[in-house]
Amino acid sequence: MSDQAERRIVVGVEGSGYAREALIWAIEEAHHREAVVEVVTCFSPTYVPAAPDLGYVPLDSFDLATEVEKMQSEVIEAALAAADFSDEVEIRRSLKKGRPADTLMAAAAGATMLVVGNRGRGGFAGLRLGSVSQAIAHHSPCPLVIVRSGLETD
Repeated sequence: MSDQAERRIVVGVEGSGYAREALIWAIEEAHHREAVVEVVTCFSPTYVPAAPDLGYVPLDSFDLATEVEKMQSEVIEAALAAADFSDEVEIRRSLKKGRPADTLMAAAAGATMLVVGNRGRGGFAGLRLGSVSQAIAHHSPCPLVIVRSGLETD
């Protein structure tokens, strides 16, 4: 295993305040570990049936990857503004198509740790742990940190 792989912190970011708090935590941890932070954002286009002989077509009428990249940049900029040591940590950005839990675990293979917020944008407001965090907690390929931010509203 190379030094680079041993000192990589993967952070799942999906646009919520919970993800921003997880990224702030990861930036500060990366400073202490002299690690690189790899921000991973997962997305899945929505497909709908067009016609029996045409199969499925994308429902999203805009460039989804561009919108996801813009959202990821906004979260990163907000986290860098709030984090200590942000000037001293290398941030890498990655957009990946796929289901969030599976995609994050694949991205975290060989990483020092995987960091996510305790919940995301979907689901029910009263949940203490979201579905992605729950799935990753059972199957993470590396040490996992679930940052519980205690945000009342997002």
